[in-house]
Amino acid sequence: MSFRYRETGLVLVIICLFLGASAQDSLKTVKTVAVSKKKWYETFTIRGYVQTRYNRLLETNPKLKCDQCDRGWGGNGGFSFRRVRIIIQGNISEQVSIYIQPDFASSTSNGLNYGQIRDAYFDLAFDKRKTWRIRVGQSKVPYGFEALQSSSNRLPLDRSDGINSAIVNERDLGAFIYWAPVEKRELFNRLTEDGLKGSGDYGVVGVGIFNGQVANRPDQNRTVHVVGRLTWPVQLNNGQIIEGSIQAYSGNFTLSDTTKGVKLVNPEASYKDERVAASFILYPQPFGIQAEYNVGTGPQYDPTSNTVLQKKLQGGYIIANYMVKPGKMVLIPFARYHYYEGGKKFELDARSYKVNELEFGTEWQINRNVELVAMYVISNRRFEDATLRSNAQQGRILRLQAQLNF
Repeated sequence: MSFRYRETGLVLVIICLFLGASAQDSLKTVKTVAVSKKKWYETFTIRGYVQTRYNRLLETNPKLKCDQCDRGWGGNGGFSFRRVRIIIQGNISEQVSIYIQPDFASSTSNGLNYGQIRDAYFDLAFDKRKTWRIRVGQSKVPYGFEALQSSSNRLPLDRSDGINSAIVNERDLGAFIYWAPVEKRELFNRLTEDGLKGSGDYGVVGVGIFNGQVANRPDQNRTVHVVGRLTWPVQLNNGQIIEGSIQAYSGNFTLSDTTKGVKLVNPEASYKDERVAASFILYPQPFGIQAEYNVGTGPQYDPTSNTVLQKKLQGGYIIANYMVKPGKMVLIPFARYHYYEGGKKFELDARSYKVNELEFGTEWQINRNVELVAMYVISNRRFEDATLRSNAQQGRILRLQAQLNF
């Protein structure tokens, strides 16, 4: 009997050891699965949006147009793609991420819908909380709230001439450093995720250098532009969020697109390109206000002397909007007035402008994937170059846009 007891005990000990080893192996497996990380390519996301427009309803003057705003506006324009964007982004490592965004609705004087790089950059975070980041590549230049807003997120169909005349397509090739504490980064993200028309996370402080000849164009003068921006969003006790910003940039711009008959102030065709701007945003909860104004100097065509001169410029805008949510939809009626007087350095002959424009519109978000915008424009534009030395146009038009988000 004693032998049997000892044998049984031995078997029980062996079973216990086996079960213990199995349990330990199971715990190791669970631990390994828990700490395992995704491979870098598994973190990537693909998204984008498409904007289709029609700009001919109730049109009173086909000569009224804005090439920078929308080449489908004026002339013989009909239905057109304004943007066809595909965004690829992801984390290569814990502190390195990349962002690539081509646009397949770029246009030239000879045709429409060419592919072109809008963004192509990487971010290197100095710490795991990503409070400090350096961004290298082609990206948005931190100048102006409206310029940093995604076009998929902005209320008016186009950015204002006053701010957007600083940097066409809002982008250039360079290097930028951004800093923001964790709580401000979370607030930046919430402002976009909650549909409050935020600008995205470009730091509380942003400084950098860039070519200065605007995106997808090579440098022309062996010098760089310098830019700096300070912004501060604050949530009040009643839940309302406001944000104030100041920003400035400085550099030299070289004209590379002029007619033969235009005189230049110097043979290098190089001009000072300097601006400073202030921004104020009251986020729509439900009433909102957005306003910006900038002043500066840059090249501008002078029709009297047929010369591109160094001249002062100024301009800005104010938007009032109101957000309502019937059911699962979102309606945001808005009104904007914007003004600009100065040159557009990136257009033919640094074309001279004086713009007074009033717009009334509504954005209708049917769901997260489909948005419709109708915007009535009352415009008075003077835009002159060596070909059109006296060209003031007035008119009204109802512009429509359908946007698909995916």
